[in-house]
Amino acid sequence: MKTEFKFSNLLGTVYRQGNVIFTPDGDSLLSPVGNRVSVFNLTKNTSYTLPFAHRRNISHIDLTSNGNLLLTIDEDGRAILTIFPRRVSIYHFSFKSKVTALRFSPNGRHFVVGLGRKIQAWKTPLVPGSDGGELDFAPFVLHREYGGHFDDVRHLSWSGDSRFFLSSSKDSTARIWSLDPEEDFEPTVLAGHRQQVRGAWFSSSQEAIFTVSEDGALFRWEFVTRTQQQSGDAENAEPEDIERWRIVQRDYFMQNVKLKCATFHQASELLTVCFANGLFSLYELPSFSNIHTLSMASSPISTISINKSGEWLALGSAKTGQLLVWEHQSESNILKQSSYLDTMTTLSFSPDSSRIITGADDGLLKIWDVFSGFHVATFTEHSSAVTGSAYSRRGNILFTSSLDGSVRAWDMLRYRNFRTFTAPQRLSFSCLAIDPAAEVVCAGSHDSFDVHLWSVQTGALLDQLSGHEGPISTLAFTPDGRMLVSGSWDRTIRTWNVFDRSQSSESLQLTSDLLCVTVRPDSAQIAASTLDGQLTFWDIESSVQQATMDGRRDVSGGRTLRSRRTAASTPGTKSFNSITYSADGTCLLAAGNSKYICLYSVSTLTLVKKFTVSVNLSLDGTQEFLNSSAIMSNGLPRDMIDTDGEASDLDDRIDKSLPGAKRGKDATKRTVRPEVRVTAIEFAPTGRTFCAASTEGLLVYSLDTAGMDDFDPFDLDIDVTPQNVETILQQKQPEYLKALIMSFRLNEKQLVRRVYEAIPYGQVSLVVRDLPRVYLGRLLNFLASQLESSPHLEFALSWIGEVVGVHGRYIKERAGQFSSELRAVQRGIDGIGKIIRNLSQRNTFEIEFLCQQQRDTNVPLLTNGHGTSRGKADEADVDMADEDGWIGFD
Repeated sequence: MKTEFKFSNLLGTVYRQGNVIFTPDGDSLLSPVGNRVSVFNLTKNTSYTLPFAHRRNISHIDLTSNGNLLLTIDEDGRAILTIFPRRVSIYHFSFKSKVTALRFSPNGRHFVVGLGRKIQAWKTPLVPGSDGGELDFAPFVLHREYGGHFDDVRHLSWSGDSRFFLSSSKDSTARIWSLDPEEDFEPTVLAGHRQQVRGAWFSSSQEAIFTVSEDGALFRWEFVTRTQQQSGDAENAEPEDIERWRIVQRDYFMQNVKLKCATFHQASELLTVCFANGLFSLYELPSFSNIHTLSMASSPISTISINKSGEWLALGSAKTGQLLVWEHQSESNILKQSSYLDTMTTLSFSPDSSRIITGADDGLLKIWDVFSGFHVATFTEHSSAVTGSAYSRRGNILFTSSLDGSVRAWDMLRYRNFRTFTAPQRLSFSCLAIDPAAEVVCAGSHDSFDVHLWSVQTGALLDQLSGHEGPISTLAFTPDGRMLVSGSWDRTIRTWNVFDRSQSSESLQLTSDLLCVTVRPDSAQIAASTLDGQLTFWDIESSVQQATMDGRRDVSGGRTLRSRRTAASTPGTKSFNSITYSADGTCLLAAGNSKYICLYSVSTLTLVKKFTVSVNLSLDGTQEFLNSSAIMSNGLPRDMIDTDGEASDLDDRIDKSLPGAKRGKDATKRTVRPEVRVTAIEFAPTGRTFCAASTEGLLVYSLDTAGMDDFDPFDLDIDVTPQNVETILQQKQPEYLKALIMSFRLNEKQLVRRVYEAIPYGQVSLVVRDLPRVYLGRLLNFLASQLESSPHLEFALSWIGEVVGVHGRYIKERAGQFSSELRAVQRGIDGIGKIIRNLSQRNTFEIEFLCQQQRDTNVPLLTNGHGTSRGKADEADVDMADEDGWIGFD
């Protein structure tokens, strides 16, 4: 079994804090999720997470105007510079203090950051003007430093020519700065607001400035001339013209709540403001006419962004973990995703590995699409924490158990609950198992020592299996369906012959309380995890203990903020709460209340690999050693002091929750920092992916990583260069095979596409026949990406047909080696088929509608010169219809 799993995506969390931004083309949205950045493609309905991770939660992100460079900054002021199209981090830098604002200039040559009261302008590490730019030897070079504000800078914006920029501060003023010294220009203070200024922007003509403050005041500033008498003798004084920025218009939003954030689109001069009660409004400036006023949620909106065309608005709420993309012209949602507010407790893969079901402490069940990374549906029937979930073998039924005392069966074709199982007395079920035929479902509870069995078809309670002397902690059916395995806190495992008349059971004695049990896919072995950190393996047929392994040293890691011990001696982290076998049964994956996931070899009982869940210091349990310098004189850690100052107002500090209630007004309020832990873990049925439900979200680790996005050259020599590839293509008789092989060796995606599109259709079969088989995997991966991004569908399908026809037998004999490439190709073909089917259906409906309209109105049709006829429609409308892909019109 391959063990080179790599982090591929983060699900379950879409937004935490910071600002969200659109890419320059407006198709994708970047959202900070803890110490990572997730990218949502709004046109293809896919998402992925960038591979780098900060040491703390990200507070600011921004892209250059061409979309090549991404700069992310965390709460400590540490920055990571990334080549965004390649997803490669190239430089780490520290600003030495907390960053409060960030903005790249429109020309991409500089960026400004707010460091408390100061502002610094830095040179962008890429030199503009060249093709893609070339890296400087000094990636971060300080250009200038500005000072003058009396409080933290909260917002920065540039003029269109990148010569000036505006800064907004908590000192209730905005200031105008020049990037370089300008003749007859001095930094200007725009004072007049009564509360902190949330934003300041230049108009499209740069002749006006708009500022908006927290109390809902909008000021328009213009550079006007005012005549004033010179000092001296009033009778002989001469008038003097004074030019300065002055307020020419005052408007107010008339809301009784604070304004949290705002954004301004210069091209259309649309201003969007968001308030603490979840309302957001669109205004047209300078007329101040209200276009829309809508509500996202009852919680305040933390950030807002608008794409380059001004059509889509992205809104994020840190309080509810919600992300929304709204199109104001059609008044429709483009994207609406929400995060879990409580800890995820369980997860299950669908049999085809395309969907993941997760349950949480808030009782919500969510369905996630593995390939797109988006949330598909939510089930809200459970009223308490979900404790277990299991799919039927066919994948059409999902079973879940909950602390609300119910076990529910869900129809996954219609997305509805069709059966509910309950016990004679009120119990809180803690675990669940179903037989492979999905005829019997059983559940265990911490309140009762019996295992309850129900019939799926009738819903009747079949039996209560007695024998345990402690609460039931885990249940599992053997894959062959012959036995039921139960584990309890009474330090025993019992195997039950449920379908025999005798219903006999056998007890296996352990040394500590049982936490989790799993059965090998061949139904020959049981693996059990106990509270003392031991992993025990048993033979099912003979009930003989085969091996024991101590995993305390492997799983222990990470100390809490209040702990006075190192990670190795911290109690409570030295056991596995969740274990699972791989699809082939050769490896065992184990995780617990720790930042580590351990992968063991079953045959040799050795640790094969160790995965680190998170390095985010904003979470408890990620530090290894005790840092005495972070402890103050009173014994409290320095990180526990709130120095942000956002909750300084009296209204924000009042606690309106009921006395003694764990959940009051704010369901997301935390009195302590969240602690990193893994609550559930499972392998995909394909064996090439596994998921872990952790504090930061649903972590997906896969072997099927996109190889074209990683620079992994091989067989390089001095003659393999992009220039030589171009030379080969420009010859009178180009050697297409040689050019293709050289591009694969360089592994430059743009170069591979250049060679691929240059090969004539008639030469495709010859190139495929002579292609060395070592490049088959790379070629299939590239063709799969072309199916998703290239408009030349027939050309790509012809390539795939030639590859399968020539090398099909070789690929079939090595199906395991090419499994990820074949799945990528299949996914691309299915996606294209779905798009074509939808387009054909839409065209059919629209043509039928037009024909019906013509019959109803009895309008004669006009011939277009080709023998076909058209109605009296506007030619522009007909042309637009043809561009949309209508079938049947010339």
